[in-house]
Amino acid sequence: MILNHLSLPASGPEVGGKPTALPSKAIVIREVNLGYDETTWQGEDRTRENVVGTTDTQTTAGTTGAESGSTRRKLHCCIRVTTVQVQKALWGVAMVMCVCSSWAGSTQLAKLTFKQFDAPFTLTWFATTWNCLFFPLYYIGHLCKSPERQTPRQRFRECCRFFGDDGLTPKVFFTKVAPFGLLWILTNYLYLQALRKINTTDVSALFCCNKAFVFLLSWIVLRDRFMGVRIVAAILAIAGIVMMTYADGFHSHSVIGITFVVASASMSALYKVLFKMVLGSAKFGEAALFLSVVGSANFVFISFVPIILYFTHVEYIGSPQDIPWAYLCGVAGLLFAFNILVNFGIAITYPTLISLGIVLSVPVNAMVDLYTCEIHFNTVRLIAVFIICLGFLMLLLPEDWDQCIIQLSTKLRKRDEPAEGNGEAGATTGLNWRGRTRTSMSTFAH
Repeated sequence: MILNHLSLPASGPEVGGKPTALPSKAIVIREVNLGYDETTWQGEDRTRENVVGTTDTQTTAGTTGAESGSTRRKLHCCIRVTTVQVQKALWGVAMVMCVCSSWAGSTQLAKLTFKQFDAPFTLTWFATTWNCLFFPLYYIGHLCKSPERQTPRQRFRECCRFFGDDGLTPKVFFTKVAPFGLLWILTNYLYLQALRKINTTDVSALFCCNKAFVFLLSWIVLRDRFMGVRIVAAILAIAGIVMMTYADGFHSHSVIGITFVVASASMSALYKVLFKMVLGSAKFGEAALFLSVVGSANFVFISFVPIILYFTHVEYIGSPQDIPWAYLCGVAGLLFAFNILVNFGIAITYPTLISLGIVLSVPVNAMVDLYTCEIHFNTVRLIAVFIICLGFLMLLLPEDWDQCIIQLSTKLRKRDEPAEGNGEAGATTGLNWRGRTRTSMSTFAH
């Protein structure tokens, strides 16, 4: 709370909410003693003028003090709001860098891992198992910040209400959790398969098309609002996919990789739309519990698949010593950090900045690929990457972006008009110019 010190004028009791000046000594004497001579009256008049003049000066000073207090209060409010916005923006810049580095780092490290450990499904299973850590980490944060501390069982039961009144029952698990677990595994597995076929720049750029797929599915399934700018963005994304395929001459190797990454983006979009349709929106604790359940189910029910792939020599591992555990843990840790930032970063910054970090990973991967000489940037590929990223940025526009631009231009025009009027008023009057200028400055501060 901001405390304001108000300067009150030295005046008498208030009548009708306005301060009244105390009667002067000369007026009181005139009412009691009616026999003073002319000299006495002149002295009394001079005394009255001095007292009244003093009272008027004090009243003016009080008014000025009140205006100063109001201006100070508005200034403090503006500074307070601006500080919060600047702090959130700074957090956003840090979040953009973290999201970009974690996503680009996991992509590049996974590409290096396949040179020593060509087992994409095993890597998917290993990285998904790390999701079990979401709820324990959330509970630690709950103990640190929440004034009402609950036991793990109490917090678990409270978050289980997200699945329904009965909580997390076997029926709820197989109907509302298991399908999302399969979509999660397919999204990551297809993405890693694409990395085995094509370079990381193309994979990260094509995966940005999932934003356009989310819009199309939401428009068809959820009956979301139709927006022309997002339709244009979806067309740009599809055109980018076609141009990216054409950039390598429609070779079978690149076509398969592009198919994998487009399928991965489609699975990601389907996951997001179905989650919104079936489960709705989730709080932080509920989201952490859901992801931990997905990770636990992956460890319990999917562990047999890597074993089968090992014995069938589909993903064969010579010996445990040949497994690059540092690379595996690095990929899993970066993906885990990326999911934390994407799912819980909105608590400290704007969601648009988080999405911006994903698209910025495309130029980062391009620089790494260019440095390692694993990519040839022809004109078609550059145009394809550009229009896909442009479509992604267009999808970040709010629904009322056109109205916001109109309101902003209107406010800018109104802001310039009072400034010109105040300048003309200041040329004619002295005291009023100062008062109006002060009011205009406080208005501009907001």
